[in-house]
Amino acid sequence: MLSAHSFSISIAKEWRALYDHIWQPDYFPQWATGLSESHLRPDGDHWTADGPEGPIRIRFTPHNDFGVMDHWVDTGDETIVHVPLRVIENGDGAEVVLTLFRQPDMTDERFAADIKWVNRDLRALKALAEGKVKAR
Repeated sequence: MLSAHSFSISIAKEWRALYDHIWQPDYFPQWATGLSESHLRPDGDHWTADGPEGPIRIRFTPHNDFGVMDHWVDTGDETIVHVPLRVIENGDGAEVVLTLFRQPDMTDERFAADIKWVNRDLRALKALAEGKVKAR
């Protein structure tokens, strides 16, 4: 079993409107730099991209009524990284929750860097969703 940490951020936007706005895979590169540093390209039922450490393939949860935005990242070295991601109701706003699993053989330093990256990306999503920055 992998250890895991969940991170969340409150966003001042009705949760269903937020989910409907951000669920599409091609929206992710606008805020999720930890996932992709380039535009995602459709590839059958997956998407391909240039990840921080090289080419990756990603499978996303289809649009649904529950705010689930999970994705599975194939790093090309036979490792599939599951990233649970949810948009949930928080009063008249939304809470975005991402769970980060510590991968086998990951150093403390690398995991700490991934935690910082996730939090930076969540802050970028908030700024983008609340109109504080323009989309790339």
